[in-house]
Amino acid sequence: MYRPAMGDPNSPQSSTLLIAELMSDDRFGGGGTDDHDIQAIAAFKKTSENMYARYWSLRWEGIYRANFLLNCDDNIQWDSEAVRNQVLGETYFLRAYYYFELARAFGNVPLVLSPDPVNNAQALPAEMYGQIVSDLKNAIEKLPAEKWTAGSGVGTDGHATKWAAEALMARVFLFYTGYYNQETVTLPGEAGGSIGKQDVIAYLDDCINNSGHSLVPEFRNLWPYSAAKDYKYNIDNKLKWIGDGADGAAFSNPEVLFAVKHSGNDWSARNNDALFFSLRYQDDKGGSWENCYPYGEGWGCGTVVKELYENWPVEDPRRSGSILNVDDAKEGLVSYVDGGQNQVYDTHLWNKKYTAIDTKSDDPEYTSYLGKGIEPLYWHLIPAFETAQNPDYQSNNLQDWFVIRFSDVLLMSSELKKDVNGINQVRARVGLAPISAYSDEALQNERRWELAFEGIRYYDLLRWHKEDLITSHRSNVKVLNQAVETVVSVPFRKETKGFLPIPDQEIQKSQGVLKQNGGWASNEGNF
Repeated sequence: MYRPAMGDPNSPQSSTLLIAELMSDDRFGGGGTDDHDIQAIAAFKKTSENMYARYWSLRWEGIYRANFLLNCDDNIQWDSEAVRNQVLGETYFLRAYYYFELARAFGNVPLVLSPDPVNNAQALPAEMYGQIVSDLKNAIEKLPAEKWTAGSGVGTDGHATKWAAEALMARVFLFYTGYYNQETVTLPGEAGGSIGKQDVIAYLDDCINNSGHSLVPEFRNLWPYSAAKDYKYNIDNKLKWIGDGADGAAFSNPEVLFAVKHSGNDWSARNNDALFFSLRYQDDKGGSWENCYPYGEGWGCGTVVKELYENWPVEDPRRSGSILNVDDAKEGLVSYVDGGQNQVYDTHLWNKKYTAIDTKSDDPEYTSYLGKGIEPLYWHLIPAFETAQNPDYQSNNLQDWFVIRFSDVLLMSSELKKDVNGINQVRARVGLAPISAYSDEALQNERRWELAFEGIRYYDLLRWHKEDLITSHRSNVKVLNQAVETVVSVPFRKETKGFLPIPDQEIQKSQGVLKQNGGWASNEGNF
């Protein structure tokens, strides 16, 4: 089972979702005047030479464990061949997943397939992605083809499945072939061979036709805000949260192929991305969290760029279903306080998908931390010893992160086949008319609107070679910095090629075997 390992929960530099979101054209850094790390991420700059050390080390810890298990296979007395295949299949999936996160984030990284200590130089992209694809192929062949059914937990229980491996195969293939301008991925080893577009299409067809996964009928029911009682937007649109299984109820979400689980068992297992992305300190200037119900307290990061909101078709319900416009009367917010705790880059637009959510208490006698019968949506899942006193708002976010949804599978299928079938299924779900002919522009727009704020947009821009949109969409924008209107620009730094700096401590430990990425020399990119 994959669980998030965030390291220091106050350090955002270890989160794939948060980093990818802040570097995209959809977000500013936001936060307060002292949130330098957040703002540096968004500006493609660094606050220290080891800013991303925890991101680097966490993935390598996962790779080491995978290598250890795979190298011990012959020494394990398995209960059955089915159990062996399940465990090895999940291990291959996770090694591919960790290496993909490293390769997308840092570009060229070492390739290590043994638990033994080595000091390898960085692998070439073809070698790295060949191994990632080989691992996913092994995962697909070993993992059982268990279909999603209501209550099965397939996709939402934190375990990798054959269907998740097929979907991740497509995501890896599209990024590698797009970013590096390749047609196929060459497999390693004496057997050799390659994986091409038709192979990946066949994997996606298998997933679409045989997995049991499907789209949830109402897009907005995927997100926890749809659970909030007496929320005007929910009432007007007749929304009802489908849930993520975190409360122990039956898993009932057919759309999720792979989820990162969060829980209240300990601090590091909680969803700190939602904490970072939530509204900032509404109560330090005479405001009240009741006035922003159901949106709860956080650190005000990742404010939404106005260009996305203004150019998103109004008739698309995903716009208001994904973006909180605090000035929109249809939301039913009583008021919103500008400049809470020195908020900067405030556009009055916030993401709705991963954010703190409050709801009304079922017990009228119950006194929550707000004292008005409002409580964090997941509070009942936090261990009793923590809820004996007023809960800490930093602990309340237990929402799972949906790494791969079925809508992404449909859109990847359309992109590879250059047809409208997957696009139109996604559009039909939200009541939009079908398009008659495929175009890259239509596909790219649909991915942006469907998958906004899910950590996907930035890497789509890199593989489409559209990094200039990051600069153009975040240039000369009016924002509120500490409640004062200011014009800001946060451009993409082309010299980085979209990659993060390799931690200097790793270069030093390698005795110079590792080479720093372009744009990140010791005198470059300082915040």
